[in-house]
Amino acid sequence: MVPADQGGGVMRTDLLAEALPGLDEALAAVDAFDATLVGGLLRPQPAQTAGLTELVHAVAGTPLAARVAEAAEKAAAGAASEDHLVVLAAARTALLGAAHDALTARIQEATGRPRGDDSVPEPEDCQAPNLQAAARSWLSDLARSGWQGIDHDLVSGAAQIVSAMLPDPALRRLATLLDGFAAELAASCPGATMERFPVRRWADLWSRGMLLTLPGATAAPVFGTATGRLLPLGVDLQEHATAVQAQVHAVFEPADGTAVRLVRASVSVPKPDTVVGAGLWQLLRPHMSLLAAVSEGRSMDLTGMPVTAEGDLLWSDAQAQAGEPADAFATARVALPTAVDPAVAPLDRHPARIAVPVFLEGYAAATDDRAVTFTVAEQALAVDTDRVPAAGPLTPEAVAASGACIALLRWDDGAYRVQPLAVETTVRKKAVTVHAGAWAGGTTDKNGVKAEKAATDAVDVLRERAGRLLRK
Repeated sequence: MVPADQGGGVMRTDLLAEALPGLDEALAAVDAFDATLVGGLLRPQPAQTAGLTELVHAVAGTPLAARVAEAAEKAAAGAASEDHLVVLAAARTALLGAAHDALTARIQEATGRPRGDDSVPEPEDCQAPNLQAAARSWLSDLARSGWQGIDHDLVSGAAQIVSAMLPDPALRRLATLLDGFAAELAASCPGATMERFPVRRWADLWSRGMLLTLPGATAAPVFGTATGRLLPLGVDLQEHATAVQAQVHAVFEPADGTAVRLVRASVSVPKPDTVVGAGLWQLLRPHMSLLAAVSEGRSMDLTGMPVTAEGDLLWSDAQAQAGEPADAFATARVALPTAVDPAVAPLDRHPARIAVPVFLEGYAAATDDRAVTFTVAEQALAVDTDRVPAAGPLTPEAVAASGACIALLRWDDGAYRVQPLAVETTVRKKAVTVHAGAWAGGTTDKNGVKAEKAATDAVDVLRERAGRLLRK
């Protein structure tokens, strides 16, 4: 909730609780198709045919209808070609895209923020037809065998394709997806012994991979330049066993006086699995000066910074300078309500990718069996404290004791949830702010210093061992 006298309107959390017409039906059709991939499409059973039929019915009356009906008929007969499988992947993606659009439209209605241009310019085509065809062939073989039929021989077929793609920047996006997907499949081989499958996730990866093999899908995004003031809101830290990414969400005020808009800046680095917690920032800091600005509570002055149509800054320290102090909560109260949401590229329209910055205050926080909820205007909103990183001072306890919150509004497990990025709370009768990314640029906080020292020791040990190996 943003009080009107502080520059904002009131966030209509009641709208987030209302059912969206057609959403459940669209997701049910996606689930039905995903179930067909478990057993594979080489010899479809009646249940799989029913799943294909449900997909056909879901896109009836759309431009895809005729092609999807033909593809489903061929797939039900066990005779689907690569082109037919691409069409089925496109139909699935279109349904999830429609769900994404409905969910984000409801968010915009609830926040009352202005809506930007939904169109994304077409990127220039980058062709590598042989490698893309090889990737499509491998993915088609996966669909025919199904998750129950995967084995190491089938999964290992991706390795040579990935190795050939990685040197080409235009194909690196597809190569990374295939590499990660193949690694997950390899860890689950043989599929015949698996009791449960990550059905939605693997179907997401499969369908996205199929569409990325099409001409133009892997082309570099169109971008312009950004000159003006960047006001950070918070940091979303995403960690994997071998990689970590920090994504800074911010409000950008263009120097030319055009509309204020939301942007993101990301940095990703590989990491050893022994570096966790506050040690992650040591890997990220050298690559982005913005992290120091987040810790210090400062704005950044940008000059000619490349930015995509989707609002992603292609960060370069050479085109950014530290600016004046800028409190994130002041930004959230004053600038965020009028900031324009960025456009979303067609292939990125998926409910799982929804992460919209919002500001809440005046709520009642409650904890029930470690689950935190914010009650705003008599509407309960689930808080996803599992996404709060261990690499900062923000804790579920601080969230539960807060009175104001900067968060990312997401949609997960059939409901809207908020992921806290920063909160205002009271510690020893004193009002304080606690940020998930407070240690991003370094810290003098006692707990932060202790955590960083432990991480530094781990990194030093790894470097020493690596040096020994290189000297042998």
